[in-house]
Amino acid sequence: MLNMTYKWFATGLMALMVLVSSGCSLKPTSSSTDPEVDLIAEVQEAAEALMDNATGLHGDAPLLVATFADIDNLQQSSTLGRILSEQFTSSLASNQVPVIEVKMRESLFVKEQTGELILSRKLHSLVQSHDAQAVLLGTYALGGNNVYLTVRLVRTEDNIILAAHDFSLPLNRDIKAMLPRRR
Repeated sequence: MLNMTYKWFATGLMALMVLVSSGCSLKPTSSSTDPEVDLIAEVQEAAEALMDNATGLHGDAPLLVATFADIDNLQQSSTLGRILSEQFTSSLASNQVPVIEVKMRESLFVKEQTGELILSRKLHSLVQSHDAQAVLLGTYALGGNNVYLTVRLVRTEDNIILAAHDFSLPLNRDIKAMLPRRR
């Protein structure tokens, strides 16, 4: 009887070892983990790349930064669009680029829950009142696994693009929380 119990115990132990060695695990696999995103570092890197490629800027003339807009509806933004513009502003200012704080002015179109959007009909008067040489504009598009971003530095006098940079961010829980819910 003891010999039979030993055989069942040994068989069960071997089956457990086979399951463990075959890769079965209670830990999530790498494909199901939430990707890490250092949004601040990503934006700082993008701002540096943008400014490294910029031509035709005058050193002391200021820039404006607009809220990043949803590429599918350029009059809409989100928490992500607003934080991107804030972080680009901080990154540029910390690198000695003069940036006008537009929240201090009433002439910019500020829509509640959207941010500072640059509408073409308001751009001319906005630029004149701020004496800005260029505007940093950005858009984002939600993909399946990533958010795709485009940022451009546009000269205000003739709408010529002075620099552009594209990058993407993995779509994790933090990024999803800053976007409107999909229907």
